[in-house]
Amino acid sequence: MIKAIIFDFDGLIIDTESIWYESYKETLQSYQFDLPLAEFGECIGSDETVLNTYFKKNLGESCNVDEIETRAFDIYKTKMSSPEARIGVLDYLQEASKTGYKIGLASSSSKEWVTKYLEELGLLNYFEVIVTRDDVQKVKPAPDLYLKAIKDLNINSSEGLAFEDSLNGSIAAMAAGLNCVIVPNPVTELSAFENYSLRLKSMSEKSLSEVIELIEKS
Repeated sequence: MIKAIIFDFDGLIIDTESIWYESYKETLQSYQFDLPLAEFGECIGSDETVLNTYFKKNLGESCNVDEIETRAFDIYKTKMSSPEARIGVLDYLQEASKTGYKIGLASSSSKEWVTKYLEELGLLNYFEVIVTRDDVQKVKPAPDLYLKAIKDLNINSSEGLAFEDSLNGSIAAMAAGLNCVIVPNPVTELSAFENYSLRLKSMSEKSLSEVIELIEKS
């Protein structure tokens, strides 16, 4: 029986991932270099290590990764000046809260990053537990974030339902023993997801109660 819902953040609650991809692509034009979506996709849901290694491999060890990140962040801030939650997110949070489900969040980003956006979106108070990279040694695809969320929510893994948009995130959720619903965004929809419980185009496709009913019957 599902007792708790655990959300990813970047790319799921708010589509920061698509904006970051656009920002990096624009930044790299000045280096006369393109960033394939497949390469960017490997770091989605995790941290920047894979992407920075890719830059050094293809632009040379002497490339200034900090400069690339700073330029991309400046573009990102302009594009993300008026953040909006993905469609259906608020409906799911309201339904979960009204129905009495515990609500958690597990993100590879920092707590400052996550809470800033949640406050701007008016969603912070919905979450009983927020676990970020500041709380664990390893981020996704390692299961640490979800394992801590499960512990803090005081549930068994079989009683939790994770919502994820990325391959790294889904691997982490399932490694922690959670049921996992995939809700891809434009930069993750072609990822090679496997063994997930359910896949949705958006959270407007089915209500939370419909999703939970399908999960509990399977």
